[in-house]
Amino acid sequence: MRLLNNYRRFCAVWAVLMMLFGMMATGCTYTLKLTDASFPPELKSVSIENFDNTSSFAVPGLSQRFTEALRDKFTRETNLFVSDEPGGEWTFSGAITRYAITPIAPTGDELTALNRLTITVAVDFENTLQEESGWSSSFSRFADYESSSQLGDVQDGLIDDINLQLVQDVFNKVASNW
Repeated sequence: MRLLNNYRRFCAVWAVLMMLFGMMATGCTYTLKLTDASFPPELKSVSIENFDNTSSFAVPGLSQRFTEALRDKFTRETNLFVSDEPGGEWTFSGAITRYAITPIAPTGDELTALNRLTITVAVDFENTLQEESGWSSSFSRFADYESSSQLGDVQDGLIDDINLQLVQDVFNKVASNW
């Protein structure tokens, strides 16, 4: 069985190498695209304004962490100039509108096994290149944690995980319009 698996791996590697050699030999060029994001060629800059925390539960630094995560996403995955000042061809603004902890997965003794942290962010997108393509949307994501854990012990990791998902949702929405 091990010999068969090694043979399959060898064949797969050999096929990829032959395909790459064939492309180089014919002089063809191919582009490997790591994301499905595509933006208009005339787009040069993105403004991401600070998102306020208007939720009823104020977590210090929550809005700053989301804003920075969104800026980092555009900085890492695009060649666009990213600014916190207004004036880019694309502008993102908005607020964190919900930060809530709800019990889920009840047990037989009136306790819960899990709690859920939910964060909702309202995003306004303006496009000066095509004004009719602007939008306003709310994005909501959650993460569960053991009720035996103190929120203070797991909160930073949960916020980071949720922020990554929210930022990906915003990025996907703007990228899918093109």
